[in-house]
Amino acid sequence: MSQELKSKRVSESKTVMTEMVMPNDTNPMGNLMGGNLLRWMDIASSICAGKHCEAHVVTASVDHVSFQKPIRVGDVVTLEASVTRAFRTSVEIFVEVFANDIKGGNARRCNHAYYTFVGMSDEGHPIPVPPVLSLTEIEQQRYDSAPRRREVRLILSGRMKPEEANEIKAYFFDR
Repeated sequence: MSQELKSKRVSESKTVMTEMVMPNDTNPMGNLMGGNLLRWMDIASSICAGKHCEAHVVTASVDHVSFQKPIRVGDVVTLEASVTRAFRTSVEIFVEVFANDIKGGNARRCNHAYYTFVGMSDEGHPIPVPPVLSLTEIEQQRYDSAPRRREVRLILSGRMKPEEANEIKAYFFDR
């Protein structure tokens, strides 16, 4: 069952999700709780990954997340998720978080992260995922740097030894 998967453009699976921060989404300071934002980021990213893979996906990892700017009750939050690169059975997604007030004022970029998902068959087994066709300059930059991020994830999860991280070594020593 070895079939050639057709490459897909980043734009084919780009996902934009919008939420309004309600009082039950916030902490006692009136700021969006981090767990709620992570949930929204996971949803937007998984929709993007599912569109790209044309299959069910499961979250495999989330790269470093820091909450750079507070998001207040009543703010409108926009999440933009795009595929950066596909590996054999996994796909990396870049998600950015923007916020503004209901009138469109005080617009700001608040957060970003890289999520990794594994494409799954209906029976729950990993499946090959389509390659990514990079088009714009920023898409190409994210595509080119994805193997280094992948090696860091593999090292941190104990699935790769640091001395095996050829992409990271090349980045630092072959320049």
